[in-house]
Amino acid sequence: MTAALPQAPAAYGSVFAPGLFAGQVVVVTGGGSGIGRCTAHELAHLGAKVVLVGRKADKLAAVQQEIAADGGLATWQACDIRSEDGVAALVREVLATHGRIDGLVNNAGGQFMSPLEAISAKGWEAVVNTNLTGGFLLARECFTQWMGAHGGAIVNVVADMWGSMPGMGHSGAARAGMVSFTETAAVEWARAGVRVNAVAPGYIASSGMDNYPPQAAELLRAMPRTVPLGRMGTEAEISAAIAFLLSPAAAFISGATLRVDGARPQARLGWGMQQPDETVRQRAAVRPFEGFHRAQTPRVFAAAPAGREDA
Repeated sequence: MTAALPQAPAAYGSVFAPGLFAGQVVVVTGGGSGIGRCTAHELAHLGAKVVLVGRKADKLAAVQQEIAADGGLATWQACDIRSEDGVAALVREVLATHGRIDGLVNNAGGQFMSPLEAISAKGWEAVVNTNLTGGFLLARECFTQWMGAHGGAIVNVVADMWGSMPGMGHSGAARAGMVSFTETAAVEWARAGVRVNAVAPGYIASSGMDNYPPQAAELLRAMPRTVPLGRMGTEAEISAAIAFLLSPAAAFISGATLRVDGARPQARLGWGMQQPDETVRQRAAVRPFEGFHRAQTPRVFAAAPAGREDA
C-alpha cells in the first residue's frame, strides 16, 4: 500500500515570476529543514529542478514529497558535506542524473552554544568543517565538474556575525571565513561566468532554533527587542534574497553579501532605539513577508507565555 503524499495547503507565495528558473537544476544543501526547506520550495515553485542535500535521508525525503505534492520537481541525496570524497561523488551523481548544475545554495550549517574557553578542538573543527569547509567543497566541485565550463550562480548562506557572535565564536569565525571565500571566489571564477554571493540572515524564526537547549528559550524570545524593525525575520524573506541572487536580475552582482537582518547590527548601546509599534510594522514596506505556505512556527516561540510582546 502506497502512503499518501502530504497535501499542499496552498501555493508558495513567491514575489518572482512563474517559470523564472524553468529548465534549471539547483542544489540546496541543508534542504531538509528550516531555510533550506523553504528555499527549495520556492525554487521548485519557480520551475527549478531542486536537488536536496543533507545528512538525514528521512527529512530530505519528506521535503521531496512536499514539493511533489505542490507540483514541483525535486530529488534528494544524503551526504556529509564535510567529506571531500563524498562531496565529489555527490556532484558526479547530480550531473549523471540531471545533466547540469545551474545553481548552488550552500545553506547547510550548524553550531552549538558555548563560551570560547569551553570549546574543544574537536568541537571547533566540527563547526568550522560544517559551516566553512563543507561549503567550500561543494562550491569547488560544482565549479570544477560543471560551472567552470558552463557558468552558474552560487549563494552561500552565512550569518549575522558583524560585531562578533559571543557564545558561538566558532560559528562566527567560520561564517566570516565564508564571506571572505565568497569574495575571493567571485573574483577567481568570474572568468567562467560564475557569480558567487552570500546572504546573511539575522534573527530568523526558523526550525533551527529548536535545536538550542531549553535554557536558551528566554534569550531567543528576547531577540526581537534588539532589532530596530522590532521583529524576527521569516524563512521566506531569506529565500527571496537567495532567489534574487540566483536570478538574471542579479547578473552584475558578485562578491556581495546581502544582509537580511532588520538593521540589527547597526543598533548601538546608548542610542534610544524606538521600535515601530504594531500599526507601523504592518505597513507594506516592513510588513513580514509570509510567502512560505508550509512555514512552521518554531516551538520555542509557539510555547512562549501568553501576553509576551517578544513571543
